[in-house]
Parts: sequence; structure tokens; C-alpha cells
Amino acid sequence: MKNARQERAVSLKYDPALPAPFVTARAKGFLARRMVEIAEESGIPVISTGQTAEDLFFLEPGEFIPEYLFAVVAEIFAFIYSVQES
Repeated sequence: MKNARQERAVSLKYDPALPAPFVTARAKGFLARRMVEIAEESGIPVISTGQTAEDLFFLEPGEFIPEYLFAVVAEIFAFIYSVQES
């Protein structure tokens, strides 16, 4: 039996001029793994968030994140900024 849960990847962007961060891309399975590889090769931080990625996966590219995820996504961006400043 095949594993029903596939790997998923979602990329986000934050622009302070906009009301919220938004999804820029999403993929599952092989394409999700490739998306992560490309991000890592490009020096883009990759964070594994489990349920948050699952929730974000159902958004279309260009769609703002829902309000209930603001706090979690803010923590992710804060972590990324702190890593980039080091």
C-alpha cells in the first residue's frame, strides 16, 4: 500500500505594502522535493512546519494567508530574518 500522505511544499512572500503574506508556489511529491532542493541550492531558508504547510497548501498561488495563520507565519518570517542577519 502506498503512503497516502505525500510531501508538500509551499513558498511564501511578504511585502509590507500588502495586507498579508501570500503563497507564491506550492507542490507535492517529487515536485515538492525538487522545490525544496532548488530553494536550498539558492540559499533560501527552508522550514518544515507540518500542519502549517498542510493548511497553506490548499491556498492558490497569489492568495493571502488566512488570519488564523498570521501568528505562525509571523514566527516563521521572524526566524528567517534572524538567520539571514547572522
